[in-house]
Amino acid sequence: MRVLLVEDDLRVAAALSKALRRRGHQVVAAMTAAEAVRADPVDLVLLDLNLPDRDGLEVCRRIRQVDEDVAIIAVSARAEEYDRVAGLRAGADDYVVKPFSMVELQARIEAVMRRTTRSTRTTSASLEVGTLRIDLDARRVWVAEREVSLARKEFDLLVALARQAGSVVPRDRLQLDVWQTTWATRHNLDVHVAALRGKLDDAGLVETVRGVGYRLRAG
Repeated sequence: MRVLLVEDDLRVAAALSKALRRRGHQVVAAMTAAEAVRADPVDLVLLDLNLPDRDGLEVCRRIRQVDEDVAIIAVSARAEEYDRVAGLRAGADDYVVKPFSMVELQARIEAVMRRTTRSTRTTSASLEVGTLRIDLDARRVWVAEREVSLARKEFDLLVALARQAGSVVPRDRLQLDVWQTTWATRHNLDVHVAALRGKLDDAGLVETVRGVGYRLRAG
C-alpha cells in the first residue's frame, strides 16, 4: 500500500516511515502542507495537523476535495472532543491522538482501509448486505424481499452502518453521519437503533459493541 506521511518532525517521520516500511507499505514523506497537496496519488494519508505552513484541517479538506476515495487518518496531539470532531468533519476517516503505539496505528490503518475499500465498491445507487437491500436514491429498504418502512433518521442510520458492514462504527461517527453533530444524546442514538432493530425484524442484525458503537452484521 502506498502511504503519504505528512509529518514535520524529522525524528517522528523517520520512526514512522521505518515502521510502515517494515510492514510492507511504500512511504512518501512530506514535511509541509505544500508538499502534501502536491504529492502523487496514494492509498492512505497519515496527516499530522500541526504543520508549519498551513493548518492541517485545511490540508485535509484540500486532499479530500481532490480525491474523495483516499483514506485519511488525522494524527495530532490535540485530544479534545472538539478537535476530533473538527478532524472528522474536515474529511478524515479516523483520528489518532499522540502519543500512540504502532500496534494501534496499524489496527486503525487496517480498519480504515477495509471501510474505504468497501465504500468504494458500493458507490452505486444501492447497497446489499446479506439479505438486506437498500435503494439509496429511492430511500427504500428490503429484507429478504420484504420491504421495510423506515423514518428518515432510521434510514440514514442504516445506510451509515451498511456502508461499513462488518466493521464497528463508533458512536461519534454515527452521530456525525446522521445528525451532523456529536452533541446528540446517547439516549437519542440508542432509541433509533432500537427502533431500527424492531423494523428489520432481526435484533441481531445490528450488533452492539459495548463502549464503542454499533456494527451491521455482514452475513
